[in-house]
Amino acid sequence: MNQEIAAWKKKLPMWLTFSRMAVCPFFIPLIRIGEPWANWTAAFLFIAASITDYFDGSLARKYNAISNMGKFMDPIADKVLVATVLIMLVPSGRVGPELVLLLLCRDIIIGGIRSVAAADNVIIDAKAAGKWKTAMQMIAIPLILVSWDLAGIPFTHLGELLLWISVILSIFSGYQYVRLYFENRKSV
Repeated sequence: MNQEIAAWKKKLPMWLTFSRMAVCPFFIPLIRIGEPWANWTAAFLFIAASITDYFDGSLARKYNAISNMGKFMDPIADKVLVATVLIMLVPSGRVGPELVLLLLCRDIIIGGIRSVAAADNVIIDAKAAGKWKTAMQMIAIPLILVSWDLAGIPFTHLGELLLWISVILSIFSGYQYVRLYFENRKSV
């Protein structure tokens, strides 16, 4: 019985990571519907999925379940979650295509760099700027989804501002990844 519990605990972080991707198809109809109840449901679902980003890493450390698979899949799950919602928000005009394009291009480039780095036996873990970028996106997106006002300030505007801050952090962290790859490659 103890071995079964230990095995379950070791799998839990990856299940949480994969759950972020598994919820993505639900955003398509919810955001298309565009009704307040659907927006709030999408925001709640997005927040719940975002919370798993904290728990997968902390549980992996707690249960000694850190793996290269987890190191690679965690940021991919974040990107799939964020990209799904942002792309679905473009047709309604709640998010501009330029913002989404900048974020997606950076993520594709960094994915390529991380793949090349892995082929060269160089693992580049997420850095602070990249984590802040993700945090900004995970706060901004629910604000945009609910389209509510607080003290006369539309959540949508606050969310858009946070997304543009995430673009700046994204570009900076992209530079860090490229620089770290070339610095670490020289020493291999």
